[in-house]
Amino acid sequence: MNEGPTVTMTECTSLQFVSPFAFEAMQKVDVVRLASLSDPELRLLLPCLVRMALCAPADQSQSWAQDKKLILRLLSGVEAVNSIVALLSVDFHALEQDASKEQQLRHKLGGGAGESILVSQLQHGLTLEFEHSDSPRRLRLVLSELLAIMNKVSDCSGEFFIKSSELFESPVYLEEAADVLCILQAELPSLLPIVDVAEALLHVRNGAWFLCLLVANVPDSFNEVCRGLIKNGERQDEESLGGRRRTDALCFLCKMNPSQALKVRGMVVEECHLPGLGVALTLDHTKNEVSEDGVTDLVCFVSGLLLGTNAKVRTWFGTFIRNGQQRKRETSSSVLWQMRRQLLLELTGILPTVRSTRIADEADTETEPHVSVYSGLKEEHVVKASALLRLYCALMGIAGLKPTEEEAEQLLQLMTSRPPATPAGVRFVSLSFCMLLAFSTLVSTPEQEQLMVVWLSWMIKEEAYFESTSGVSASFGEMLLLVAMYFHSNQLSAIIDLVCSTLGMKIVIKPSSLSRMKNIFTQAIFTEQVVTAHAVRVPVTSNLSANITGFLPIHCIYQLLRSRSFTKHKVSIKDWIYRQLCETSTPLHPQLLPLIDVYINSVLTPASKSNPEATNQPVTEQEILDIFQGVTGSDNTRLSQRFSITAQLLVLYYILSYEEALLANTKTLAAMQRKPKSYSASLMDQIPIKFLIRQAQGLQQELGGLHSALLRLLATNYPHLCIVDDWICEEEITGTGALLRRMLLTNNAKNHSPEQLQEAFSAVPVSHTQVMQILEHLTLLSASELIPYAEVLTSNMNQLLNAGVPRRILQTVNKLWMVLNTVMPRRLWVMTVNALQPSIKFVRQQKYTQNDLMIDPLIVLRCDHRVHRCPPLMDITLHMLNGYLLASKAYLSAHLKETAEQDRSSQNNTLGLVGQTDGPEVTREELKNALLAAQDSAAVQILLEICLPTEEEKAKGVNPDSLLRNVQSVITTSTPNKGMEEGEDNLLCNLREVQCLICCLLHQMYIADPNIAKLVHFQGYPCELLPLTVAGIPSMHICLDFIPELIAQPELEKQIFAIQLLSHLCIQYALPKSLSVARLAVNVMGTLLTVLTQAKRYAFFMPTLPSLVSFCRAFPPLYEDIMSLLIQIGQVCASDVATQTRDIDPIITRLQQIKEKPSVWSGICKVSSYKNGSRDTGSMDPDVQLCHCIESTIIEIINMSVSGI
Repeated sequence: MNEGPTVTMTECTSLQFVSPFAFEAMQKVDVVRLASLSDPELRLLLPCLVRMALCAPADQSQSWAQDKKLILRLLSGVEAVNSIVALLSVDFHALEQDASKEQQLRHKLGGGAGESILVSQLQHGLTLEFEHSDSPRRLRLVLSELLAIMNKVSDCSGEFFIKSSELFESPVYLEEAADVLCILQAELPSLLPIVDVAEALLHVRNGAWFLCLLVANVPDSFNEVCRGLIKNGERQDEESLGGRRRTDALCFLCKMNPSQALKVRGMVVEECHLPGLGVALTLDHTKNEVSEDGVTDLVCFVSGLLLGTNAKVRTWFGTFIRNGQQRKRETSSSVLWQMRRQLLLELTGILPTVRSTRIADEADTETEPHVSVYSGLKEEHVVKASALLRLYCALMGIAGLKPTEEEAEQLLQLMTSRPPATPAGVRFVSLSFCMLLAFSTLVSTPEQEQLMVVWLSWMIKEEAYFESTSGVSASFGEMLLLVAMYFHSNQLSAIIDLVCSTLGMKIVIKPSSLSRMKNIFTQAIFTEQVVTAHAVRVPVTSNLSANITGFLPIHCIYQLLRSRSFTKHKVSIKDWIYRQLCETSTPLHPQLLPLIDVYINSVLTPASKSNPEATNQPVTEQEILDIFQGVTGSDNTRLSQRFSITAQLLVLYYILSYEEALLANTKTLAAMQRKPKSYSASLMDQIPIKFLIRQAQGLQQELGGLHSALLRLLATNYPHLCIVDDWICEEEITGTGALLRRMLLTNNAKNHSPEQLQEAFSAVPVSHTQVMQILEHLTLLSASELIPYAEVLTSNMNQLLNAGVPRRILQTVNKLWMVLNTVMPRRLWVMTVNALQPSIKFVRQQKYTQNDLMIDPLIVLRCDHRVHRCPPLMDITLHMLNGYLLASKAYLSAHLKETAEQDRSSQNNTLGLVGQTDGPEVTREELKNALLAAQDSAAVQILLEICLPTEEEKAKGVNPDSLLRNVQSVITTSTPNKGMEEGEDNLLCNLREVQCLICCLLHQMYIADPNIAKLVHFQGYPCELLPLTVAGIPSMHICLDFIPELIAQPELEKQIFAIQLLSHLCIQYALPKSLSVARLAVNVMGTLLTVLTQAKRYAFFMPTLPSLVSFCRAFPPLYEDIMSLLIQIGQVCASDVATQTRDIDPIITRLQQIKEKPSVWSGICKVSSYKNGSRDTGSMDPDVQLCHCIESTIIEIINMSVSGI
């Protein structure tokens, strides 16, 4: 650095700069304004004006011609114009060429000051040469000097320097040198870019003055020059001489063009360079502001930098503050000092009175409740005071500003002032309180500490008055309570988070700095008992929602519940929580769910093991029922609800969470010998859970996580309300199609009452028209509007079982039932089960309850037998059965958890043995699983039995096997018309539809629990149903996993059933796994042949031999093994009857020939089979019958293989 740091731009202060008035006139080419300028002001603008007058204009309009004449008249009286005209007469092309050559020469010489092409050897100093030279030489002298400076700037690698130049320093020739500089830049713009020239001028004395003249004569370049200087500037301008000179130059430019000052400030922030310039421009702008009461531009600007979202800007300006404090240059010339002084002036300007903290003791005098010895903060100053507090918080917490004693004193006075009871006043008190917590070092003397205590006491007294007067729900009283609770529970990190969120900034607060405030709060102001007693008296927040921000009573209660303060001091909080839950609305406040969870924990879990009774009281059942009154109306229109849907959903969440937590803590509570009361089943039956869940589904965005939490609780405790089919059905009911149908709803449809529907059902035996019309109209109603009709609809279902009821009525009733099932499933199921009971004369029907049906779900299937052949009602029955099977599982699991610990303790007392406590628990779990398995398998067996034709249906010619086989005949028959008619006769029947419905349910049950399928098939069922189950239940392929185990059973019946089942599975699923199991079955049959007695052999092979045909059809590779097995069976049979008769030998011989030459026998197969089929086998020996069966089997296999070829 060539010169010392004392060199600043103070040398420019004696020079005359271009005024804002003159610059604006130049910008707008306002000739009238230019004519009004004084001669010294006009002298500075001559280069541009002369060029404007002499050069050919692009604007050829008449108005410009007149303006040009005025300019010429204006210039005619100025003597310096002649020298500028002479400068413009030079050959600038030749000058530019020489300048380029000199640049190249200097580049070759390494920038040294050697020979100059522009200027020959100087005889005298640069100033004298300039004085004695003509215009061309003057241009060359200035150009040479300027290029030398520009070259040095480009070669200095960022190190700032001051170039001593007589030409730019001599006050006599400054104006002439400025003229030459402006003409050179205007005529040689490519050689002398204005941004590079501006950069070079910073390195000479009077550079700011030259720069302003240059820009004033090229006013359009103002933004370009400013951006270039800022972009090339330092990140911290106060740290270096170059930064300060650059800042000063830009300040002069902005004074010349004040309208662009804020835009230049924006460039500073955008580039994150020259923070001092940004502050200096803001200070200049603040001084020119008219308003005194509002928030000044300085406060807004600095707050925006430190509290904005741009972390880069925040770090950059914070570094400026920290570096400024480290320098010992805190004089009036420091921009940081000027900023702090201005902020302090603004702060003291809004203080109520200039007072000392020493008068704090006067607060103890007898005064009115709302009158104090302290003057109140004026209402018009409250917003500004809040902005100043946040700014000082940001300066101290983010930028690291260390306040002086004066600043700390004035800040404390402002923070402890008392604002009016307005929303802004509440905000100010909250900010002041948090600032005291964040920066406790502001309170340094006992007098100041006493002042703070008096102010905090005033906050406590005035909190209710402020809340009632300002109308703000989130008052500072809740924040005081919350902080007190945090201090009592030593949750200092929570206090820090609260302070940061209230102030709206993330600042570093050491927990150790809160120790003095903790002592004041916990000992002098808020003891724990005072906090607890005060919290209960705080009124609940009316219409609490997420729209109400800030710290509310709910935050305080939540923390007190967490710390178990209510139970510790025996304060009942149940009523407060109940009232707050009732006073809620959407969008859901995020603190409500945590509040409910911690309240449930305080109800169930004692605060300490030594005092197991120290718990809160749960909400009573009557209070819960009051919430749900009017949820669903008894008329077509719903009754007006007293409580919001949010309150009802929250109470539902409370009940479900309470019951789940009670089951989860059963063992812990039993160890403490506590048994909290569980809510009764009758209460749960009266709550429309599904209706509320459906309402919540449409409000998911406003309910936050409540909907998903409710679904989780339902899936765990009420799985029968979470059936997938129900959700799919709901999508159809609430979709666009349903909406379009409801648009067709007429007033006539709305006018049908439940009484009219009952009358229409009563007339069903005579006429179906009226009931059909009403039912069709009801399909246009929404689910909630259908609720009043539910009882009439279900109670008359039994009438629909009579003969002659149209199918359309049944289907419409089914449709309406499914719609009602989306809002009131549990009550609907109970009514439906009771309505479909078989009507027996002289026997009173039993009215089942929800509990009865959960204990024994099979009650659902003890309905009127006519339901089994009424597909729409059977669909409803199967839906209820599935639901109650799921409900029974949940009921038994809950019952097991409730009573497990009690049974264990009683078992321990009975046995008096150590180490056997786990035995009963395991046994109970096994018993429960066995009961559920028996229950599910019994349901499946009953359903399979329903699939069999009744005696009446058999009498009408319904063959159980024909239902499946006719499907195949329709597909494969060579006479389509005849086959189609035959298939339709058998398939389009109620039995077939019921079979399909049952198969769908069995498929779902098998998929949900494959063990059910295994258990059912180990139990066995009529083989007539195998074609139906294998083809109708897609999940039957899982049977392939356990068929080997089933074949290995010792009972002959199970082995036969396994082989018959396998034969159908092989046809349906011709898979490699099926092939391996089929090969195993053939081997097992061969093994059994050698060990079975004659009677068992006949009993085993007669029903299983037809299965071998299916094996061959599915897997031709098994042909050889099966044929060998059949011959072997025939030989064993023949050997048994050899001593009795020789009639069997021809059969054995024929079997051998068939095996060796099947092609010869293929032509007579059918004839042979007919002969065998026509024989009277009743009088034959069992072995003879078996041989004939073998022959038929072989012939069938041959026919199949030949037809396949």
